[in-house]
Amino acid sequence: MDYRTITEAEIDPFFAALAMAFAEAHPDPEELRSDRTVLEPDRTFAAFDEGRIVGCAGVFTQRMVVPGGALVPTAGITLVGVLPTHRRRGILRELMQRMCTQALDRGEVVTTLFASEAAIYGRFGFGAAAHHLEFDIALDRVRWAPDTGPAGRVTLRTREEAMPAIHQIYDRAFRSRAGALEADDRWIQVAFWESAKDEERLFYAVHEDDAGMADAFAMYRTKHEWPRGLPGAEMAVKRHVATSPEASASLWRFLFDVDLVSRVKVESRPVDDPLLLQLAESRSLRPDLTDALYLRPLDVAGALEARGFAADGRIVLGVTDVFLPANTGTYEVVVAAGVATCRRVDAEPDVACSVHALGSTYLGAFTWSALAGAGRLEVRTPGALDALDAMFRSDVAPWPMYYF
Repeated sequence: MDYRTITEAEIDPFFAALAMAFAEAHPDPEELRSDRTVLEPDRTFAAFDEGRIVGCAGVFTQRMVVPGGALVPTAGITLVGVLPTHRRRGILRELMQRMCTQALDRGEVVTTLFASEAAIYGRFGFGAAAHHLEFDIALDRVRWAPDTGPAGRVTLRTREEAMPAIHQIYDRAFRSRAGALEADDRWIQVAFWESAKDEERLFYAVHEDDAGMADAFAMYRTKHEWPRGLPGAEMAVKRHVATSPEASASLWRFLFDVDLVSRVKVESRPVDDPLLLQLAESRSLRPDLTDALYLRPLDVAGALEARGFAADGRIVLGVTDVFLPANTGTYEVVVAAGVATCRRVDAEPDVACSVHALGSTYLGAFTWSALAGAGRLEVRTPGALDALDAMFRSDVAPWPMYYF
């Protein structure tokens, strides 16, 4: 096998191979045009067998919000696939190794991905770092809790009219969520993409507060059904972003009141979505919890020093990293005024864990106590879990806000 980054001339063959890896005859032309705008050929790797691409993987250069609000350089791994004729040959392992090595050389201390199959990436050190909810809302059962009345107004806009407001709202909202990504003009267009297919065309609803400031938006489409002559349309909400719980509730009220709709399906919401508490009958949401973002530190000390902490303290972690063995070692983490310093030490660890544990606790999705309860780490010093839980606590659930 020959492994290297692709050239501009190899972009189309790369996407053709990726489509075959996902059991598709050819790439979707619309998705291809969208993906090309953010593709980085010098970070897009391929495995070649006699000149033909048989394995694919790529990285997006990103900055991700972490607890404490900092934007941390992050390697967003994506576009991963191996042809069915070439699986079980170590191709993915080699591609992952090359992406991680390049990311470290570029100063990126963590890497993230969305997994098509969760079990694939555990062997590369990724831990589940953020979950999300999907809603299947029965509108006839929706009842609002007291003190959640509507405010402001909603306007329906064309995509061109809505995009400036979408960018403004996203810029105001994303810094409040660990796991969310900084987005420039290109990424706003890709993250909030719309197909040109008639059956997938979207409505753009923008909410403004009483002062006229845009503070929430939703992208949705409807599918009309008329069983036995009665209206029973289904609404699919593709994106919903708000800068405050009040703006979020007001926009949901509008969506739930659209004529002819009896069911609303929502793709991705944070696990602490305020809507869960804004409804008197939260069962009407019919929430479904699923895994979302996976994360692994590339540089253990650098990753820990990059995030903020909720409590001061000192802990010694023994970390094992089979895939990137340079990370394996014992680290002293000292937090003062919410800022960590981390160094390797020759000492007995208070807690021994794999790098997966750091991936799962890094954004605050899981506590150290939860991992201990699942048998995913070893506690050697009494009280160490309490200290770690206090230090790593995050009061807002991580939420990536969009896929990449």
